Amino acid sequence: MRASVLRDGRMIYRDDVPEPVPGPGQVLVAVRCCGICGSDLHFAAHGAEVVELSNRLARDRGGMDLDLNSDVFMGHEFSAEVIEAGPDTDTHAPGTLVTSIPVVLSAKGIEPIVFSNTTLGGYAERMLLSAPLLLPLPNGLDVRHAALVEPMAVGLHAVNKSGIGVAETALVIGCGPIGLAIIAALRVRGVETIVASDFSSKRRELATKMGAHQTVDPAQGSPFDVAKAGVVFEAVGVPGIIDDVLQRARNGTRLVVAGVCMQADTVHPFFGIAKEINVQFVNAYTPEEFADSLRAIAEGDIDVAPMITGEVGLDAVGAAFEDLADPERHCKILVTP
Repeated sequence: MRASVLRDGRMIYRDDVPEPVPGPGQVLVAVRCCGICGSDLHFAAHGAEVVELSNRLARDRGGMDLDLNSDVFMGHEFSAEVIEAGPDTDTHAPGTLVTSIPVVLSAKGIEPIVFSNTTLGGYAERMLLSAPLLLPLPNGLDVRHAALVEPMAVGLHAVNKSGIGVAETALVIGCGPIGLAIIAALRVRGVETIVASDFSSKRRELATKMGAHQTVDPAQGSPFDVAKAGVVFEAVGVPGIIDDVLQRARNGTRLVVAGVCMQADTVHPFFGIAKEINVQFVNAYTPEEFADSLRAIAEGDIDVAPMITGEVGLDAVGAAFEDLADPERHCKILVTP
């Protein structure tokens, strides 16, 4: 079977990956589309740091069981087609188009579909999913658009955690895929003033298409001078951003941190204390938010088409990882096995 795997920090094309066999409660699916996520790009460049921090966080729970000297399977933003079910498993008929939260249930427990030496992800021709977690694509939804349900759910979760009201002003810092997903969720929520900030003109253009009412180039002036925001969403994930927000935000601001910064960072608590700023870190989503995002895309409440800027086969995933480094060229590249 064909797949693209991470080996020594680079995506390598293979045509000899063993075919997965579904067990009880599992379903073999053919991957139709898989989005390349920023977390995959970061893991390719900084996998050792990710493993070390994950193990430090979860020492009492066994840590992250991953061997970086072996091939790593990735790809967690996917749509797929049902092929066959495992033993004693009732599920959707073969040919049904589906998506799922990226986990598979097995005798070993819950296996995340994210970074694994054994659990196949969406950068492969076929993979295993769990029958109880499958969500059929409604309304004839395009499989390419369905691959963006997962990142849109991340944005929805951030907005839900913020508790933002429709009359409040939202400032979104960083208009990569997660920032854009936050903007889309804010628009669906009915927030009346959404301001987006990014150095990239292409990303600012996409922010407008996704629902931002105003965009700001931070090279031309501080977005905090433009937006008197009650809620600030940080979707950049590099050192220094949180401290800058604490310094520049207005009194009583709620800061929602959605950008994943893997490096050590420094903040001045004085800024947050002086202004009584509430900081909320967010991660992933609930199954309900995943289903809500699928429904929003299928019913036309969110148009994810502008975010899709390229498609590649399994043999070109490595080149796509490199291309995504330029925000003026790409936002979301889909892998179509």
